[in-house]
Amino acid sequence: MTSIRKASSAALLVLMTSLAAVTAAFAQASAPQAAPAQPAHTLPEADRQAIIQYNLTDDNFNRLVSATKEARAQNIKPSESAVDPSKVHSLDDLANQVTASDPRIGPLIKKNGFTPREFLLVNLAISNAAMAIQARSDPEQAKYIDQSKVNAANVAFVESHRQQIADLMKQAQQQ
Repeated sequence: MTSIRKASSAALLVLMTSLAAVTAAFAQASAPQAAPAQPAHTLPEADRQAIIQYNLTDDNFNRLVSATKEARAQNIKPSESAVDPSKVHSLDDLANQVTASDPRIGPLIKKNGFTPREFLLVNLAISNAAMAIQARSDPEQAKYIDQSKVNAANVAFVESHRQQIADLMKQAQQQ
């Protein structure tokens, strides 16, 4: 399975499960890698930089929480076959395929004040920050994270919202 297919699956999972694991597979594929080799399907450098530079705020986090809860209430389910990796050449391509995979996703994202691209960006920023935090205590994970390219403000944001994220994860597991 390519990193793009994992990305779409993870992006859809955020809608119905938890924030901490939302897009872990995609975040790993889009995060700066320690190894020089890249998977066959990765995003352009400009999109990778957009993910790194995206800043988490209480506003976009709270809107994401709202969208996640509404998706659960609507029983929106992820689908690994929702994205054709051969047609993904940018973050916008990925966002468009994710929203096209279920007619309820686009309106839900828009209702919560996101464009499809920003919806993915906030998810990926959270995932990248969570991975950077995990890498601090996990030598295996640390191999894949270039800490010099981590958004430190997003790491601090995720750390300060740990309890809220944990509560959301617990709610998702109970459903």
